[in-house]
Amino acid sequence: MPQSGEPQPQPSAEESYLNLLEETLEGLDETSRGVFLRQFFRNIAQIDLTEAQGNEYWQRILELRRALAESAGGKVSLKAAIVNVLASTNFLRAPILMEYDDFKKLQINAATDPLTGLYNRRLFDEYCDKELNRAKRYGQYLAIVILDLHKLKEVNDRHGHLQGDQVLQLAAATLRKTLRFSDFAFRIGGDEFALLLPQTDPEQASTLCRRVRSQYENEIRALKLEPGVTLDFGIAVHPQEGEQKSDLMSLADKRLYELKETGRPAPPAAAGSPGGREAPPPPRIAPEATAREAARAREEPKREATPAPPRETPAPASPLSRPAAARAEERKWERVSLAGTKAYAILSDLGGRTTTVLDLSYGGVALALEKPEELPNQFNAILHVPILPPVRVSLKKAYTKRAESGKSRVGCAFVS
Repeated sequence: MPQSGEPQPQPSAEESYLNLLEETLEGLDETSRGVFLRQFFRNIAQIDLTEAQGNEYWQRILELRRALAESAGGKVSLKAAIVNVLASTNFLRAPILMEYDDFKKLQINAATDPLTGLYNRRLFDEYCDKELNRAKRYGQYLAIVILDLHKLKEVNDRHGHLQGDQVLQLAAATLRKTLRFSDFAFRIGGDEFALLLPQTDPEQASTLCRRVRSQYENEIRALKLEPGVTLDFGIAVHPQEGEQKSDLMSLADKRLYELKETGRPAPPAAAGSPGGREAPPPPRIAPEATAREAARAREEPKREATPAPPRETPAPASPLSRPAAARAEERKWERVSLAGTKAYAILSDLGGRTTTVLDLSYGGVALALEKPEELPNQFNAILHVPILPPVRVSLKKAYTKRAESGKSRVGCAFVS
């Protein structure tokens, strides 16, 4: 035993690597650990084990290391235990240690879907539990979203699986571009995806999902597929719609199939409904969302209570065209109230004057003004709202309506 004060020997790079391996495996569940170990043993000794065998041999290695340490009265290297166990089973023929980069690739491969590069179902279950516990601990929202590609099977049957793979990869790319830095995206099945949206209330979750769906429709239109593929979704939000993962997943799945059957998403419970909590500060959205939001705003029809003048040019037809009655029913859910959020607009054409933003939809915004007659028919503004970074837009007055507060509600449509 070294005497007190003697310098302790520094572990070699090889031993440091193996210690890192041990720490990493401790943090994985049994299934993920088995996937990792199967590839690990294949790399170091060219042996092919099942996931269950990988876990079994790893436990034997750890137990032998502890036994050797007790008998020797000191630490025993993990390498010695690995060599001993593999040699005793006649598996060890040509041991090779991996480079650190290869080791990191193993970690990534065990946790990601190889086709899309998104996290896989194993990691979804792990992250969902963690985020749900965090939301409960701090009294925050957590939105769980299930998405799937409607009519992907028809694309596979008509155009082949290579084209179907491209459709899946495009969906993953859309999620990566559209989601915020704090969100998580997963591929949990053949055509199914899932999102975890921390600190996201029902209105924010609905808006984000509609933005993802619209962006995907724009992207996939270039493939000119027949039939057209849509990205359908269902949302459930903790805490007002459930405390347990199973309840939230079941509700989100139910709403997904309601959207498939009716073409209209079922809204999650409103943030101010009984049992809900006050919304936390709005999360950030990636800056590239700005251009997409403005582009999408020009493609959607206006949704105001008072009829607005017709557009000079018709909006592009949506691949999800439905009867007018169905579209009208859908629109009442697409206006997002911003009351109490301190959303405001800077009116560039009125010397930088600020005014309150009452609500926001894909077609435009409603502003509160004391003297609406001072506002030009068409003007520029910078919107500061919780679901977007500051965005510069061009607006056109659609109607003016006197409000009870004494101010006027001015409905404005996005224009090019």
